[in-house]
Amino acid sequence: MAATRAAVLGSPITHSLSPALHSAAYRALGLAGWTYQAIECDEARLPGLLGSLDADWVGLSLTMPLKRAVLPLLDDAEPLVTAVGAANTVILTPGQRLGYNTDVAGLVTALREAGVTPEGNVVVLGGGATACSALAALQETASDITVAVRSRPRAEPLCQVAGRLGVPVQLAALSPGLLASRRWDLLISTIPAPAAAAVASEVASGLVAARVVVDVGYDPWPTPLAAAAAAAGSAIISGYEMLLGQAARQVELMTGQLAPVEAMRTAGLAELDRRRNNR
Repeated sequence: MAATRAAVLGSPITHSLSPALHSAAYRALGLAGWTYQAIECDEARLPGLLGSLDADWVGLSLTMPLKRAVLPLLDDAEPLVTAVGAANTVILTPGQRLGYNTDVAGLVTALREAGVTPEGNVVVLGGGATACSALAALQETASDITVAVRSRPRAEPLCQVAGRLGVPVQLAALSPGLLASRRWDLLISTIPAPAAAAVASEVASGLVAARVVVDVGYDPWPTPLAAAAAAAGSAIISGYEMLLGQAARQVELMTGQLAPVEAMRTAGLAELDRRRNNR
C-alpha cells in the first residue's frame, strides 16, 4: 500500500515540533500509512521541491521563510491567505496546490482557551508574517492596536495587510522606553527572544506592564520576556499553545478528520522534555 505523505518545510527546520505533533495525530486517528517529516527548504529551493511531489503527497506545513514565498506558487487560496499575505499550509490535490493560513486560528484558539478577549489596547512586537496573522486574530475585538517594529520601511507589507483587514494600527519604533507610556491590556511578541531582550528588561524593571503577554517562542521556555512578565504578575500564553492550535487545524485540513488535540499536546510536550534533557 502506498504511503500518504506530508511534511513541514522551512529553513532552519531541525527545531520544528510539527513532526511530533502530526505523527501523534496520525497514530491517534489510526492512519497507519501516513508519514510526516521535516525538510530543509529555503525560498530558492521551494519551486523545485513543490514540482517534485508526486500523488502520495497530501499536504505541507510551511514555516520561516516560506509563508510569503509560496504565494505565487499556489493555484488557489482561501480569502484569509490573500488578506494576511501569508500561507502556512498547502493542501495538495490532483493538479492543484491550495493555500491556507492556520496561524490565525492558532492564536485565536490560544487566546480563547486562556479566557482572554483582547478588547483593550494591544501592542504587537514585530512586523513579519506572524504579526500579520496576529492582526487578523485581533480584528474582531481589538480596536486600539500598536505595532512596534525595528524598521518602518520593512513594515510596509504589514500596513498593507492592516488596510485589507480594515484594522487601524499605529506604527511605533521598537526602541527603549517607547512602550512605557501606558499599561497594555495585551502584549504579543512575534520576534525572537534576543530581539525582545530590551522589552524583557523593561518588563522586569516595571517600565513596561501588560495584563496578558503572548510570546510566540516556546523552546526554550520560558523566554526571558515570558519569565519577566510572569514575575510581574502578567498572565502568560506560550507560543506552544499557538503552535498546537495551528497544527490541529492543519491535521483537519489534511486528513478530513477532527484533530486529536490532547494526544498532540502530550506528544509535543514529551518531545520538548526530551530536548531539554539532551541539552
